Amino acid sequence: ARCQCKMEPKERRNCGYPGITAEQCRKAGCCFNSSVPGVPWCFSPKPKKVRKVCPADPHARINCGFPGITAKECEKKGCCFRSHPAGVPWCFYHRVVEE
Repeated sequence: ARCQCKMEPKERRNCGYPGITAEQCRKAGCCFNSSVPGVPWCFSPKPKKVRKVCPADPHARINCGFPGITAKECEKKGCCFRSHPAGVPWCFYHRVVEE
């Protein structure tokens, strides 16, 4: 993503080799900006920002517990707990989404 390439020139970590083209650099999953001399032009992007969320769709839940698990036991495992609706896991894993 374009925002992953916005950083100060001094923060750039080399991701290419001398003479790499913009196209070759981007194909390698790196950022390219040749506007500042003396720093890497092909550089590693910032890591993607992600966060954990509990899925809103009850049918998208992936079981993280066992029958009769309590909310406290479930949350201690690092999972989500919602005791409704019937017929789906009440203790279930988070989903990771990009911001």
